[in-house]
Amino acid sequence: MNNRKITKEYQTFISSNFNVNTSTNKFKDGIIYTLYSDEFNSLKVGYAENDGLLENKLSSGKLILLDKKKGNKKDLFLLLNTLKELDIKYTGKLYFKYSSSLIRHLSTLGWPVGRSLYKQRKIKKELICA
Repeated sequence: MNNRKITKEYQTFISSNFNVNTSTNKFKDGIIYTLYSDEFNSLKVGYAENDGLLENKLSSGKLILLDKKKGNKKDLFLLLNTLKELDIKYTGKLYFKYSSSLIRHLSTLGWPVGRSLYKQRKIKKELICA
């Protein structure tokens, strides 16, 4: 039997203290929303830090709030990237041309779209076709 001397070398790990500030979140919760413009037949998606900022957007009276829910800027970023992958174009101010496929995609992605506008448009189209 061989008598081997086993030597173990230990590396020392130097730990350092990281100053992590958990009080400020990069993606602060706010409101994600969908607005509709009847004049341009378009949808606007967005993020607002609070209800007051959202009310300011609605004060012009040209936009109708379809739906809103709690969310953050990351949700908006992910939505825009996903829609880009689906080859859905939008303007620089996050306006999309209204279509039933866009509503379906937004709904599938969990974006607040409400149901009232979709139903109204479907009823109008059925009445016109009748």
